[in-house]
Amino acid sequence: MLRRIIILCFLLAGVLCTRAQYDPSFSHYFDMESSFNPAAVGKQAKLNVTAAYALDMAGFEHNPRTMYLAADMPFQLFNHQQGVGVSLMNDQIGLFTHQRLSLQYAYKKKIWGGMMSIGLQGGMLSESFDGSKVDAGESGDPAFATTNVEGSGMDFALGLYFIHRNWYVGLSGQHLTSPTINLGDSNEFEIDATYYLTGGYNIQLRNPFLSIRSSALVRYDGTAWRGDVTGRLVYQHEGKHLYGGLTYSPDHSVTFLLGGTFHGVILGYSYECYTSKLNAGNGSHELFIGYQTEISLAKKGKNKHQSVRIL
Repeated sequence: MLRRIIILCFLLAGVLCTRAQYDPSFSHYFDMESSFNPAAVGKQAKLNVTAAYALDMAGFEHNPRTMYLAADMPFQLFNHQQGVGVSLMNDQIGLFTHQRLSLQYAYKKKIWGGMMSIGLQGGMLSESFDGSKVDAGESGDPAFATTNVEGSGMDFALGLYFIHRNWYVGLSGQHLTSPTINLGDSNEFEIDATYYLTGGYNIQLRNPFLSIRSSALVRYDGTAWRGDVTGRLVYQHEGKHLYGGLTYSPDHSVTFLLGGTFHGVILGYSYECYTSKLNAGNGSHELFIGYQTEISLAKKGKNKHQSVRIL
């Protein structure tokens, strides 16, 4: 009986932590804005493809592992600039698997010397729990699922994004309908709405090849909040792009960032070191890959291709 109570407590703790931090945090959020703000799709006149893989709490069994893949592009319709995008996320935490497939659209308008975007996102959430790997002691206990249970539901998000030369700001809300997903016949998974505020400013140094890219992201789901403040030193010269930087998340972690452009592809790596009592070696690894290419839907034939640049 004691064993079953302990197992139940761990399961409930995992669910509560997952609910408080339902959306995974990416260290390269500044290059993955469409993952939390649909208004950011098509913000550049290029086809933009991004991918990331994060392994959190290295060294622990059943630690979180997250995969993200997205693509977006701009287009013009009736002389108005617009953007579309699609994204896929797969997040595994212990015996839970969270999946999200989203379609995104953004309407853009020039205003106040910059570009304002209003974005809408619709998609499908899929949740599953592998109960076949739970050892509850006795079989037939209705409190524990003994098979793989899963469910799905619709998900919606809205966003605003404004960019003006060297600075930008964005506000968005994910899971605005707070969907409840049924897992099997007797369990349900409630997802809280999460709100994001982001911004950034690019500072050109006296050295024409060096600049500082500062950015910040704050999110809140009504229960818990997290803030990230990032500074990156970027070197750009003759097609070469290299950067290194730090991110500080109050009461949470310090993250080291390193990356650049190699053969037309942006490669970035980060290591997040938690400021809690966890060992420094039990941090989080993240690999980011990005690619951009010029695209023109107005002309038929060959498109011109160019190397990517660091955002």
